[in-house]
Amino acid sequence: MAEAVETVSPAERGAQLKRDGVVIRTYDLWKTYVMGDQEINAVSGVNIEIRRGEYVAIMGPSGSGKSTLMNLIGCLDSPSKGDYYINGNLVSSMSDDQLAQIRNKEIGFVFQTFNLLSRATALHNVELPLIYAGVGSDERIRRAEKVLMQVDLAKRMHHKPNELSGGQRQRVAIARALVNDPSILLADEPTGNLDSATGIEIMALFDRLHQQGNTIIVVTHEHDIALHAHRIIFVRDGKVAKDEKVEK
Repeated sequence: MAEAVETVSPAERGAQLKRDGVVIRTYDLWKTYVMGDQEINAVSGVNIEIRRGEYVAIMGPSGSGKSTLMNLIGCLDSPSKGDYYINGNLVSSMSDDQLAQIRNKEIGFVFQTFNLLSRATALHNVELPLIYAGVGSDERIRRAEKVLMQVDLAKRMHHKPNELSGGQRQRVAIARALVNDPSILLADEPTGNLDSATGIEIMALFDRLHQQGNTIIVVTHEHDIALHAHRIIFVRDGKVAKDEKVEK
């Protein structure tokens, strides 16, 4: 007589992952693009697990699939196949509206190009995710001021982006990413538009944020930037080629 196969519902699996402190978990994740009569697998069966409080770099050369993987992790795109959980939520089967809610609640994005509103002050730029979340005005300002102080911009919060240096603009972007207290801070080439000295300052800030308990994922092609993380996931040809700890 054959043994009964134990099945676990997505809700039960998500609850268990959350209890175990797993923030990111992918199961056989694929992203396939159809181009004419060809199928291109940008991400091919990726299985990764990232726990609360980890500092992870995702590295790979151009065309390796790391940007596609970042878009999937950031809920900016949906997988063609496989399951993806963030903070216990099965997001791989969610609608666009549900994904937008998850992005605003669970993920703080830091982009290479800052993506700040040019006519708005640093304070107002940082408030934006809270406006989308329906947070009241007084609470928004309190929380925005708090994270701007956290990134050492207390004296520049009423300045607009064109009155700030590149490093200060990236600090505003990091404060905006932190203001919703997200499950993960997801940074895409965060020093790509900065000179090397300012880049070192920004990575020192990420180090400090990690020490304060934030879960950080940095996507980069630069090995010296990846070495700030405590673990590096190397991506090649859409697959995880290596996943190793960084010796400190």
